[in-house]
Amino acid sequence: MQLDSDALAGMAPRTRAALVNSISGFKSANLIGTASASGETNLAIMSSVVHLGSHPPLLALVVRPGGEERHTLSNILATQSYTINHVNTAIIEAAHQTAARYPQQVSEFDATGLTPEWVAGLGAPLVAEANVKLGMRLREHQPLAINGTHLVIGEVVVAIFPEESLLSDGALDLSACSTTALSGLDAYHQAVPLKRMAYAKPELPPRLLG
Repeated sequence: MQLDSDALAGMAPRTRAALVNSISGFKSANLIGTASASGETNLAIMSSVVHLGSHPPLLALVVRPGGEERHTLSNILATQSYTINHVNTAIIEAAHQTAARYPQQVSEFDATGLTPEWVAGLGAPLVAEANVKLGMRLREHQPLAINGTHLVIGEVVVAIFPEESLLSDGALDLSACSTTALSGLDAYHQAVPLKRMAYAKPELPPRLLG
């Protein structure tokens, strides 16, 4: 099948959204934890976290437009703090439920049975049930004129994960953490490691790591 821009534009909105959300491939599934300036907690599932750099450790997050009901963005801007928590296989149902549009006075933690976990010096709650959890400090916010989304760039200031999942070269074994992946808006996948490839060099053929 081949679709041009006219065919895409002519699709039913929900069908087009399902397709375009899928064609980018597998995405990370993360719960974004925030708190308002008055301390009300919020939790939202997002699949747009992108690595920007390692020194300093920067991650980007794209937040969809939506006005006042987008509590995550307003909380981040108010407190300069948020958390990124990997969705694991044990919490898929609860994590997915955070996509429901609860009123601001209702915490998704309470609504889904997930547990806020606080770390000293971090103004946003982690998810206690997550195996990989990152505390973030806001470094840059850019409203994107092209479609009204927001690019949020943060620095990792706290990283928590199982010690046994840290490999000898510093990489994190995500399958050992039961981290899941998303395709589209609602399909969750379990990570299965296939192989690790050694650093590519022009004078050497592709080879397995180790």
